[in-house]
Amino acid sequence: MFRRRKILTAAAGAIAATMLVSTPLLAADATTEQAAASALETIKKRKTIRVGFSTFVPWAMRNSKGDFIGFEVDVAKKLAADNGWEVEHIPTSWDGIIPALIAGKFDVIIGGMSATPKRSQTVNFTIPYAYSTISMSANKKLAGGFSSFDDFNKPNVTIAVRRGSSNVEWMKKHFPNAEYTYFDSDPLAFQEVLNGNAHGVVSAEPKPSLYTLANSDTLFKPFGDDKYNFYPGGFAIRKGDPDFLTFLNTWIQLYMANGWLAERRAYWFETDGWFGEIDKNPFAIK
Repeated sequence: MFRRRKILTAAAGAIAATMLVSTPLLAADATTEQAAASALETIKKRKTIRVGFSTFVPWAMRNSKGDFIGFEVDVAKKLAADNGWEVEHIPTSWDGIIPALIAGKFDVIIGGMSATPKRSQTVNFTIPYAYSTISMSANKKLAGGFSSFDDFNKPNVTIAVRRGSSNVEWMKKHFPNAEYTYFDSDPLAFQEVLNGNAHGVVSAEPKPSLYTLANSDTLFKPFGDDKYNFYPGGFAIRKGDPDFLTFLNTWIQLYMANGWLAERRAYWFETDGWFGEIDKNPFAIK
C-alpha cells in the first residue's frame, strides 16, 4: 500500500513538473503562432501593404496620368509611408471585395466601407476614420429662399433621389409631405434639379457638395455645411488578427487627433482643388 502510494505520488509530481515546463512552452508556441498568423508581421517582412478598394470618385480614381488619387489613396499612402512600407493598390469590384479580402488577395480594405453589423459578421472593422453622411443640393431659382426642413416639406415641392438608396428612407422621414421623383442613378437625379424639374436632391456626401461646386451658377446647399445620418467607416481586415487591428486603431487615433484625416477628407470631399487632376469633372453637368 505504501509502495503504491509512493508510486502515485511520484507520478503526480512528474505530471505537475511536466505541466510547469510545458505551460510556458505552450504559451510561447501560441504567441508565436498568433504573430506568424498576423497580417502585420507579413507586411513588415514584405515591406509592402496590399490595399483593396473600389474606384468611386472622390474616394479613389485615376488621374490624367493614370495614377490612383483620392481620399482613400492618400490614407493608404500615409499609413505605408509612416512605417517605411510601399503600398500596392489592388482595385476590386465592390460586390467581391470582402470575399477577396478573406481569400487573402490583400491585407486590408481601405475603401470608404461603412461598418455595419452584417459586414461585421464576416470581417473586423477598425474604429471609424471617416463618416458617410447625407446632405442636399437645391435649385437656386426654385428653392432660392429655402433654408429649413419645413421649407421642403410641402406638397408643392419635388425632391429627386436615387431609387433603392438609403437616402430614400431618410427623405421620406424628414419630408413626408413633399413629392418624390426617383432615378436609377445620382447623376440623373442631379440633372433633374439642374434642369429645374425638381426643387432639390437628396444624396450621400460628397455628391451634394461637389455637384454644387461644379454647378454653382444653378445649385446651392440649403442647409449649408450641415450633414445628417452619420455612418461610421472603418478599415476592414480578416477576423482573428488582434495585433493588426490594434496597430491600425492606434494609427487612426493618432491622425484623428491631429486633424490630418479630417483635413484630407475636407480637401477631397468639399473643395474643387483636385478637379484639374482628372480628365473630366464627373460632377459638371452642362
